[in-house]
Amino acid sequence: MREFSSKRSVDEALIAIVENDSCSVDAIQVVTGCTFGKGNLIFKDYGKHVYTFINRETRDALRISLNSSVNLEHMDPTWSRLRRKVTSGSATSVEQQDFRKRADIIAEKLMNMSEEDLFTVTHIDIADVPKKAQIFRSVTCQKCGELVSEHRVRLENGEKVCIPCSAG
Repeated sequence: MREFSSKRSVDEALIAIVENDSCSVDAIQVVTGCTFGKGNLIFKDYGKHVYTFINRETRDALRISLNSSVNLEHMDPTWSRLRRKVTSGSATSVEQQDFRKRADIIAEKLMNMSEEDLFTVTHIDIADVPKKAQIFRSVTCQKCGELVSEHRVRLENGEKVCIPCSAG
């Protein structure tokens, strides 16, 4: 990522393609300046810890994937069990405290791992660089009356309706 870190993406030259919706995407937005609003943050719902960065001007591209050895559930199976209890609301205060302590230990281990141990970084060729975001006008859903981006409208019995209001 150092190759791309010299300039933040104010002009949308940098594109980030993320393959999950985890908190890691928050960090990518902060570090790169890529956002959904600017159209240079693209989400592909694959559930993978994979991130592709493309410089639109030079066509340089990096694919960064989290190594499978960085599996938190294998790093500390007790943390994993406690996590399920904490997130379900069934953990005792002692279990919550143990979970936080174990999470801190895992975080420390991750912070001390080398980049090579954490990630696989590959320079890749991109056939088609994603185009800049297109701005669409808003139209009113004829069922609920809320504004919806024109390219997301569905036609239903001749009416323009938003996706939640559409029958299919």
